[in-house]
Parts: sequence; C-alpha cells; structure tokens
Amino acid sequence: MTASATSNVEISSVGWRFDNTYTRLPDVFYAVACPATVQEPSVSVLNTDLASELGLDFSRLSPLAAANLFSGQILPDGSQPIAQAYAGHQYGHFTMLGDGRAILLGEHRTPTAQLVDIQFKGGGVTRFSRRGDGRAALGPMLREYLISEAMWALGIPTTRSLAVVTTGEQVYRASALRGAILTRVAASHIRVGTFEYAAARQEAENLQALTDYTIQRHFPELVNAPEKYLAFLKAVIDRQASLIAQWQMVGFIHGVMNTDNMAISGETIDYGPCAFMNVYRPETVFSSIDRHGRYAYGNQPAIAQWNLTRFAETLLPLLDADQEQSVAMATAVLGEFPALFQRYWLSGMRSKLGLQTAESDDLELIQSLLDWMQTTGADFTNTFRKLSDGPLIAEQDQDASFQEWHTRWLLRLNREAGPMESVSARMQAVNPAVIPRNHQVEAALQAAEEQNDLSLFHRLVAVLSSPYELAPESNRYRDPPPDDDGYQTFCGT
Repeated sequence: MTASATSNVEISSVGWRFDNTYTRLPDVFYAVACPATVQEPSVSVLNTDLASELGLDFSRLSPLAAANLFSGQILPDGSQPIAQAYAGHQYGHFTMLGDGRAILLGEHRTPTAQLVDIQFKGGGVTRFSRRGDGRAALGPMLREYLISEAMWALGIPTTRSLAVVTTGEQVYRASALRGAILTRVAASHIRVGTFEYAAARQEAENLQALTDYTIQRHFPELVNAPEKYLAFLKAVIDRQASLIAQWQMVGFIHGVMNTDNMAISGETIDYGPCAFMNVYRPETVFSSIDRHGRYAYGNQPAIAQWNLTRFAETLLPLLDADQEQSVAMATAVLGEFPALFQRYWLSGMRSKLGLQTAESDDLELIQSLLDWMQTTGADFTNTFRKLSDGPLIAEQDQDASFQEWHTRWLLRLNREAGPMESVSARMQAVNPAVIPRNHQVEAALQAAEEQNDLSLFHRLVAVLSSPYELAPESNRYRDPPPDDDGYQTFCGT
C-alpha cells in the first residue's frame, strides 16, 4: 500500500461527520476551492484535547497522515472545500472581500450535535485572493494557536486551533518565511461582513436566506419568535456587548476590529495583530497598521457599536417594509448598546474585586482604582491578582492614594455577607495569574521560526492552559516585559 493510500485509510478512521449546510445557501455566498499542493508538510502542533471534544480520534493517525490531512493534501470523506464570500469595513472603509487565504473544509458535527466549521488558514489561492498568494507564515499561525487557546482557557468565547503544519515551502512578506497552515475550529465564520456582502448585492431573497440560515444555526430559539429579525439584531448586540466586556476584563486588544472580523456567533475571531495590555493605559495600541489608535483598548466598546450599526443597516429591509420605521427600530436597539455593555463590564469588574452585590458607588470605586493604575503605570493583570491573593494586605503600602482606595474597598467588602477568606477564592477564579505576555509570546515564536524549536511554545501553551492557577512553574510568566514602549504586532498577511 502506498503512503498516500495508507494516509487515506488512517484519515477515514478519525471520525469526521461532515454536514456542510453552508453550501445549501445560494452560491453567491461561496466559491468552490481546493487546497494547494505543498512540498513537504509536517505537523508542528496538534491539539488532541480539542480533537477529543470534537469526537475525533487521532490516536491511529501517523505523522505523515496527520501532515497530509492538515495541509489539505488528502481531504477527509464528506468534506466540501469552499471559500466564503464577504465584505467589510476595514478601518472605516467599505471593501468587497472573501476568503483570500482560507478554505472551509466543511462543518463537522460533534458528539453533542453541535455544528462547527473546520477551516484551513493559509491553504492556497481562492477566487477571492485579490492577487495574494493564499499562503500563511508559521509565526502568525502559531500566534493564533497560542492566543486562541489562551482565550479559551480564560473562559472567553473564541474560535480555536486544531493544528498547525509547516508546508516545506517559503512565503514572502518583508522577508522569506516558513510557510504554514492553521486548522481553525469555529461555531461558524459568518461575520458582520457576510451580511454587508449580501446587502451590497441588493438581492433581497439572498439576504433573507442568509439571515434565516444564521438564525437557525446560532439562535434557533428565535426561529418562531415574533419580529424575529429585530430579535436577531438584539441577540447579536447582546452577545457582542458581553464579548467585548470580557476582552476588557483581561486587557485583551484585538488589534483589527474590522467588520469582517466580528463573528455573528459572538466568538473572538482572527488573531492577527492582537496582544494583551501590560501597564494600564486605555490608549494602548500594538498593531503596526493602527497608526491612529482606532482599535485601541479603550476604543473597543465604541468600535463594537460602530460595527453593529453597520450590521443593523444590512437588516433594515427585513425589519419593516417602511424604511423610516425600520431605521427607527434599529436605532432604538443600537442605542441600548452602551448601557448593555456597561452592565456586563460593571458586573465583571465587581467580580474582579470580589463583590457579589451591587451598590450605587461601585462604579466610582472601580474607576478610582483604574485611575490610580493609569497614573502610577501599574500592571493591569498583576494589580488585580495581587488584590486577589490577599485583600487584607495593601501591597503598595507607601502609596497614600492606594491606601485610601484600599480602605474604601475593604469597607465595601465588609458590607457583604460571608467570610473574608472566600473573597480571595472568588477573585482568584476571575483574575488570571498569567496571560500571554508579549515578550514571552515573541520569544516562543522566534525560537519556533528561526531555530525550529517548539519547546518554549509548548511550555507557554501549557502554562496558559490554567491561567487562574498559580503553580510554581508559572511564576516566571507573570512578569511584564521590562519595556513595552514601541512593541508592535503584525497581521501576517
């Protein structure tokens, strides 16, 4: 039996259950695609824990078969590769787009009957590549794997990473880089930009088909709801308000919040120039292409509302036959976003400070701490974790401003029922001890890219898999970089 035939047999034993419902939409929403042939695929990372959750068994998969599978050299039975069409506002400017280097293998049904997308990033040229090469480099694919799995461990809705393989070929960006393909798992890849694409084509039947499909897939409880399209808009807004609040809780900066990077499912998607904030500064930007701070940490809630406004515009024909009425309906719902976000954010911040009840002065108490952090250049993550480790101890005992705040916080805690010992436990469950520190991420990626050494990468992934636990091996990962000024991230395209 040839190596190719052997791989075929092994791949068929993995347990794929493809359904591919997206291809039942009108064909304007996708184009048939075929993963490119690559020279010498080799597995860099395989996420066996995620595979188990998906009901997939890689135990009988040889390295060669796994490399062939996750590079698209042998397609699993039932898959139906396509590239999805979508549009997007990129830095505020509308563009017709599509999967230029991503290929959706299909939708796999998990043991819990959940339908998930299985997608290659860097799989080759598609109809939407726009003169691009359709390829990806190893560093950005490992970054997405690492950060997406860290976000999952933090409990934040996110796409996940199943595998990264190298291709044995080079891709050319600013320099020659090692080529790679990432396999991404998502609730779906339907974006605000997908709806913008449908609306821009001005084909009412196709817009309604996409909307009905999305409701059935992500909000089945709304299928028979009265005013279901308005309810759909409200539900998407609610999920995004919750998601962005969770980003803010851990200092996550997406870096490129274009409308094509906002998933309707409410998952974090696309980990290009993302990073985590160290020193608390709302104006923090890491992305090399965000020169004016549009997607800075402090701007993320407002940008989310801006993106959702573009989404609401696409649904206007479905909300009401009278355009004036549909605009009024959408405007009213969008106007609720700031208060909705504030509720999620305030609830999360109360939890970070160990508070279980709500009092009218809580917002001022929280903001006072953030103001102190900004003034003193305190580390966002470590400040909350130090408070978690001992709320009765003022770590910054030489700082009169902090002492005053600390006293007010203790008085606030004392007005709640329950022993003080339980406060630390509650806080430690929501305040991570470790996050993907930028210098640690860069060191791991550099070793993998330049020395073919994945040991740092695997150690970092292991530590980040339990972010709320303070194990001895995680201590060295808690420190912020000596100097974060000037640090930049890149999208990798």
